[in-house]
Amino acid sequence: MAATPAVLSLGSNLGDRERTLRDAVSAIAALHGVTVDAASGLIETAALKPAGVDDSAPAYLNAVVVVTTTLSAADLLAAVAAIELDHGRVREERWGDRTLDIDIVTYGDLRQDDVALTLPHPRAAERSFVLVPWLEIDPDAVLPGFGRVDGLPAASESVSRYPSEALS
Repeated sequence: MAATPAVLSLGSNLGDRERTLRDAVSAIAALHGVTVDAASGLIETAALKPAGVDDSAPAYLNAVVVVTTTLSAADLLAAVAAIELDHGRVREERWGDRTLDIDIVTYGDLRQDDVALTLPHPRAAERSFVLVPWLEIDPDAVLPGFGRVDGLPAASESVSRYPSEALS
């Protein structure tokens, strides 16, 4: 299979958030058929729940990783889901607090909408915690179906930088 670029969004709001994200990037880099091309710095955001922002929940650390992979989109999804489980991810409630969340934001130009995976990620265009770190590592980023990331309103929202080195 030909190598395909993909963008992954990572978040954590439980436990040692920074360590979890660093370990997750290392685990992604160790996947057979995956090369980490770039990793953003960390930003901190309030928890987003189905009803909106929840300031009473622990804040998230978020980052974006750009990879090249020979895995299919389905195999990449299975691989990152396994990394989530290895880091204690429990799925009890929709958008609930979690030790680790890894979403596939884009997989090349693939557009897909099925029970297992929707590409590009259906809410990526609205999420500053995805767009801002993505632009940090790819100023020319394009979200298929939406255009240049730097032209999307959420990309210009203010975010809190977390004082640490980039994840790569």
